[in-house]
Amino acid sequence: MTRVDFYLLPAGESLLSYACRLTEKAYRQGHTVFLVTDTDDEAAQLDDMLWTFRQGSFVPHRAVTGHTAAGPCPVAVGREPPVGFDDVMINLGSAVPEAFRRFRRVIELVGPDDAARALKREHFRHYRSEGLSPTMVDLEAEASPFRRVGYH
Repeated sequence: MTRVDFYLLPAGESLLSYACRLTEKAYRQGHTVFLVTDTDDEAAQLDDMLWTFRQGSFVPHRAVTGHTAAGPCPVAVGREPPVGFDDVMINLGSAVPEAFRRFRRVIELVGPDDAARALKREHFRHYRSEGLSPTMVDLEAEASPFRRVGYH
């Protein structure tokens, strides 16, 4: 069964920067990752950022179009998940991808603005209507100094 998590980003956190850091972490843990974007331009921007988001970082990846196989690369960026990707999907898009069920884990990144949160609420309802139990992770609360010292 697909695990779905919604990560609520704090104010001031860049959606694309966070996606790059999360992708790097998943890659280092041995996962394959597909990042969903709405447009080819957004995919190209994210493709560039994955090379430059942090000095010294290395996340082997490629941008893909259509349903072609992504080859041996562990990370891909595009509008539609290519054949061969079924591990982690990070959705930066405005719709729930039809292929979400084939992934072991789906991560929905939620920006801090009201419009982004309203859109992702629709995604949350969609996953629930599909029989899944999505979880919410409030990254702003996780960054609280009280959480760092063990206070909940």
